[in-house]
Amino acid sequence: MSEPFLGEIRLFPFGYAPRGWAACDGQILQINTNQALYSLLGTTYGGNGTTTFALPDFRGRTSIHTSPNYPLGQSSGEAAHQLTINEMPAHSHQVHASSSAANAVSPQNNTWASSSNTYTPIASGSPSPLNSGAISITGNSNPHSNMQPYLSLNFCIAIYGIYPSRD
Repeated sequence: MSEPFLGEIRLFPFGYAPRGWAACDGQILQINTNQALYSLLGTTYGGNGTTTFALPDFRGRTSIHTSPNYPLGQSSGEAAHQLTINEMPAHSHQVHASSSAANAVSPQNNTWASSSNTYTPIASGSPSPLNSGAISITGNSNPHSNMQPYLSLNFCIAIYGIYPSRD
């Protein structure tokens, strides 16, 4: 393996950081003992910028290329998500019923009328409550997994290596 650039990130298929590398797990390092690496990373990934700085944290994350919308070091997204009403497609739970007496023991096609065009609006009076089994609240607002398919590998950053030139 050739000597890496200082700050280079590589993936390893084993569970530890090789000599000269550190796990990309957000750990805090001292600036005074890692000045060259600090000169590349600064406080992009954390730290106070006076005595400490942080390494990138790839735990539970995937990487994307930087852009004006996704600046270097920005972290976003969530592993689990709970849908809100604004995220659901528009739909209704309108119920149509007939004010006429039922004319079949078991309505065709499991509807509340035995033939078409038998639904009429209620003109006056108070509505009768439906059987609670007919319409009820469903769901329980639990978050669902929001993760794309993945394979866990060990992201490590070179803490020793060739200082990368800009050109």
